Amino acid sequence: MNVTQSIFKSYDIRGTVGTELTDEVAEAIGKATADWLPRKGPVAVGYDMRPDSKSLAAAARAGLTGQGRDIVDIGEVTSDMIYFAVGFLDLAGGIMVTASHNPGKDNGLKIYRDEVIAVGLDSGLAEIRDAIVADKYDPKASVLGKTTKHDITDEWVKHCLRFVTTPLKPYRIAIDAGNGMAGAILPVIQPHLGLDITEMYYKLDGTFPNHDANPQIDKNLADLVAKVRQSELDFGLAFDGDGDRAVLVDDLGRRVPGSDLATMVARHYLSLNPGAVIVHDVRTSRATRELITEWGGKALRTKAGRVNIAPLMREHNSPFGVETTGHLFFKENYFADSGLIAALVAMVALTESGQKLSELVDSYHLYAMDQEMNFKVADPKAVLDRLAEKYHDADLDRLDGLTVDYPDWWFNLRASNTEPIIRLNIEAKDEELLREKTAEVEAVINGADHA
Repeated sequence: MNVTQSIFKSYDIRGTVGTELTDEVAEAIGKATADWLPRKGPVAVGYDMRPDSKSLAAAARAGLTGQGRDIVDIGEVTSDMIYFAVGFLDLAGGIMVTASHNPGKDNGLKIYRDEVIAVGLDSGLAEIRDAIVADKYDPKASVLGKTTKHDITDEWVKHCLRFVTTPLKPYRIAIDAGNGMAGAILPVIQPHLGLDITEMYYKLDGTFPNHDANPQIDKNLADLVAKVRQSELDFGLAFDGDGDRAVLVDDLGRRVPGSDLATMVARHYLSLNPGAVIVHDVRTSRATRELITEWGGKALRTKAGRVNIAPLMREHNSPFGVETTGHLFFKENYFADSGLIAALVAMVALTESGQKLSELVDSYHLYAMDQEMNFKVADPKAVLDRLAEKYHDADLDRLDGLTVDYPDWWFNLRASNTEPIIRLNIEAKDEELLREKTAEVEAVINGADHA
């Protein structure tokens, strides 16, 4: 089959609808997935609110059933609800049609195998891609699979509420669902929380009429920040398009960095699991790592991506793992990530602290750290090589991109797996050194310094 192979990313499948990603491609993905999944049995299929997601999901279901797989159709859901469905119903796998936080012109598919194990290029997605390109499917599949509809909402809400281990303070907050899938599940769980909630953009609309559903970008938080400040709320919450990521805005209207969110939740889990391993990606703040150690835990570093975080958590029986982009993974959630559970546990941690969110976050700032910076470059490898040469006297590693580590500052530069850019995370002992070193590294990235 003639398919754009670049849509097969490190962690999932994403492409432009109508050209790179069509119903025909989605059906082929369903067929190849049906053949590849290691375990026999039914497969869950869900989709988000994008205009073409329902059609793509139907095509994927057709591919799966055509190869003899029974389907559990859970309908229009958040991504974390399909992760839950695979684990809770003990299924052979799951496919979620979504492009997460990407613009409305895009769509994609996330694939999970049994035990809620994410399927990436190094763990099965390459084989699925190759089968599609070769148009090679199991010829033994002769009996059409059956489709059963299953509304998993109530079971999901009950599961999430188990993470509220301490009654929440009656916070006054605003929640921006970004016209994404979180807007469907939040009204079901909110009555159980005892919070005073101002709802923003809960109406599902995959064209994203108010702002892109990527809460890692500050301009997309502008309305939430304004609401928190104007109404003097305790904090704000924002979700991405498919609802598996949550971002906090503190009572001063500042976005809470992913590392600080990780620190909050890590402390909570270390209080419940003394000495536990907390898995984190290469971009995580040095302060987070040091505080985990100070609180008696073990910080374990790995590459970014759900396909890397969850397996390491399983190996070390870790209760909690984190990507600094806001993906938080929980052992009691089948080692999968969830925006809703992340938000609930963060509120539990805040309640337990007895502090304002701004006070709690400021107590974690042992160093100066900028937000992640993105750069478009023609040759990412050449940039990494130049930086490795310039900082040859540092502790260097290439676990994920390039990490350069000095006693008083460090940075990680890695290529994005979902966009044509490289991402810089940098931290230093104080603001002055941070400004100096950021300018220095930027000069090398932009080719101004080849030393």
